[in-house]
Amino acid sequence: MAIIVTLDIMLAKRKMRLNDLSERIGISVTNLSLLKTGRVKGIRFNTLEAICRELDCEPGDILEYAPDYV
Repeated sequence: MAIIVTLDIMLAKRKMRLNDLSERIGISVTNLSLLKTGRVKGIRFNTLEAICRELDCEPGDILEYAPDYV
């Protein structure tokens, strides 16, 4: 997939665990884990907003575009 999720990097920069983020934004650890490992096909804007709010970051800090054809 051309979109790479770098949520784990931002969590490490903020010294936050996935469980802590899950509690703060009200999304299950399982769903966040699937997102973190790139096993999801999409993300809702309100979920993205909640993650960015808690991690004090921009969407581009946790999502990266890498073309498949390279």
